[in-house]
Amino acid sequence: MSGLLVNTPVDITLPDWLQDCLKKSLSATNPESEEERRICDTELICSAFRFAYELHQGQYRKSGEPYICHPVAVAGLLRDLGGSAAMIAAGFLHDVVEDTEVTIEEIEQRFGAEVRCLVEGVTKLSKINFKSKTESQAENFRRMFLSMAQDIRVIVVKLADRLHNMRTMEVMSEESRRRNALETRDIFAPLANRLGIWRFKWELEDLAFKYLEPDAFREIQQHVAEKRVARVDRLKKVSDDLRSRLVEAGIQCTDISGRPKHLYSIYQKMQRQNKEFNEIYDLAALRIIVNTNEECYRALAVVHDAFRPIPGRFKDYIGLPKPNRYQSLHTGIISSWGKPLEVQIRTLEMHRIAEYGIAAHWKYKETGGSTGNITTSDEKFTWLRQLLEWQYDLKDAQEYLDSIKNNLFEDDIYVFTPKGDVIPLNPGSTTVDFAYRIHTEVGNHCAGARVNGKMVPLSTRLQNGDIVVIMTQKNSHPSLDWLNFVATSAAKNRIKQWYKRSRREENIARGRELLEKELGKSGLEGILKSEAMQAVAEKCNYHSPEDLVAALGYGEINLNLILNRWRELVKGQEQAVVIPIIPNLPLSTPKVRDLVPASNRASDSPIVGVEGMLYHLAGCCTPIPGEQITGVVTRGRGITIHRQGCTNLDGVDCDRLIPVRWNGAIEQNGRPQTYSINVQIEALDRVGVLKDILSRLSDQCINVRHASVKTATNQPALIDLGIEIRDKSQLEHVFIQIKKMSDILNIRRVGQDE
Repeated sequence: MSGLLVNTPVDITLPDWLQDCLKKSLSATNPESEEERRICDTELICSAFRFAYELHQGQYRKSGEPYICHPVAVAGLLRDLGGSAAMIAAGFLHDVVEDTEVTIEEIEQRFGAEVRCLVEGVTKLSKINFKSKTESQAENFRRMFLSMAQDIRVIVVKLADRLHNMRTMEVMSEESRRRNALETRDIFAPLANRLGIWRFKWELEDLAFKYLEPDAFREIQQHVAEKRVARVDRLKKVSDDLRSRLVEAGIQCTDISGRPKHLYSIYQKMQRQNKEFNEIYDLAALRIIVNTNEECYRALAVVHDAFRPIPGRFKDYIGLPKPNRYQSLHTGIISSWGKPLEVQIRTLEMHRIAEYGIAAHWKYKETGGSTGNITTSDEKFTWLRQLLEWQYDLKDAQEYLDSIKNNLFEDDIYVFTPKGDVIPLNPGSTTVDFAYRIHTEVGNHCAGARVNGKMVPLSTRLQNGDIVVIMTQKNSHPSLDWLNFVATSAAKNRIKQWYKRSRREENIARGRELLEKELGKSGLEGILKSEAMQAVAEKCNYHSPEDLVAALGYGEINLNLILNRWRELVKGQEQAVVIPIIPNLPLSTPKVRDLVPASNRASDSPIVGVEGMLYHLAGCCTPIPGEQITGVVTRGRGITIHRQGCTNLDGVDCDRLIPVRWNGAIEQNGRPQTYSINVQIEALDRVGVLKDILSRLSDQCINVRHASVKTATNQPALIDLGIEIRDKSQLEHVFIQIKKMSDILNIRRVGQDE
């Protein structure tokens, strides 16, 4: 070590491969030959190691070992996967931006744009904390998949980082071990499976199992160890018998070997089948590796001739590969000792893909190169493209998380188009799911379906191997009933989008009509495109004037509010003095008194300006703190407090108006005072929608006084809620959270008198 690096205060043991690289490290510029290219790759790897070594000097892991041991281990895992020089360099450098003063720009300057991209992507992923709160976890998922989309190798580097951390977690606190193990089991192991990196997947699962279920882990580990000798002897006898039979059949067998099942898969089987360990017989699988696809099927015939096959236990992953590109023939047989045994038959190339997954793309390229450049346009990344699409389509955090769990981490079923194209779908998918998987317009105009030549209901669940024909009609459109049986998030989202879009056009037309009555038809188009109207939309918490007009159309916002804010912006007036907006009453009317409350002193009253007088909040507009208010003197009922802009202020004599304002936060019994208001929600009618809304309100600590739902066939559900709100800002936050739910078509505030 001391001869390879200068000034190395810490003596560490380097793996042989890295020592060889350091010894062979030479400089070469503008490589023209393959040999020169390899020299440059070696130089990049060595430079990255030296740079990381210097930066991490003086840093130690909790185990007490020098921190550089971790980047070296990560780089070694990536090298074993066949990663390019840039990937291995990123393995050395993946922590330097986060743990040292080095910037990502300096990484690019020293090691190039490719290494910078990988290090930057892993650094972003390292800052993700997978919390239990739904929205936070959903946002972390979105960021992770965006990083993967930019370069799939980013997640491979991250998986190597996570694997080594899991291998060295003994020194962590129990809480940290459980948190990391849970993340590993629920997120990183399934991702390794989707990428087909089996050697990462099984070890991540077993390590997570070790810390999440330590007693069960030790028990299964002990049982497996006790039966190991007998299991090896039995598998050897079966292997020798099959090898001789394959030779007699003229099949060249590259390898026959027994593969013990990893501990977590045994545990899952025990849980799934509710069995004890001694009731699980297929603790190992026999793997046969041959040269060609044709020999795989011939070898299968030999196996079935030698042993009795178990009905229903044959799977052809060669004809129908898994989404992660895994291919193999699986069959279950009754072994010579009378117990079930799984046999896997595959070619050498299939075996490489099974072990290395997506990494096999660069590890065993025929050209010998190893750039590792893989884009999400490849067919094998359909699942990732779908996840990226959902990031924009599915705004609701819980729905997005459910989509990931249902579509990323579950095995697919395979159905066929009439032309023989294979379409992977989630288990439980229906003909409508199939239609939307073909194309959005096919789903939107789906009128019927045939499965295996027979007409079936659209709610029919599809099975492996079904041949599906979708019949469309121009005038057909989605039904809200479909939401009760479709299984894929993509189909659910497309149905909801269709309803929102179809109603949106009606709402925009209605909103424009209201504006035309006040502003005139001729100049409306210019007003809607003006910067002032964009500013009005943003002040009202809408992204664009079109969204604002749609909200006006379905009654979410008041026309007077839009007009007054627009006029204020156009005239450049600043609202220094609060003046009640009374429709059809000129602001310059001399009868309007100065409506600044006379009393500015502190008061126990929630409203300044009514001290010592009887008052009540108007039920027509139910004002809440934070809103501009006006007092109206009534006969026998004291003062009624209205929201400014309330239609019931029309025609009120100005002499009856008095200046009032809210008195800030008022507490009752040590708690902020709340005010009762009513809201009406228009939502797609599905099972559980009210429960989801109430759950969202509960998360915001909102008390619900009453709730009722009205439904009609093929019509959205109308949900009336009575809730208690502190002030305007809390109400706006509640509206924003409810609107994020993809089932919500409209939410508006209604008066208690309605």
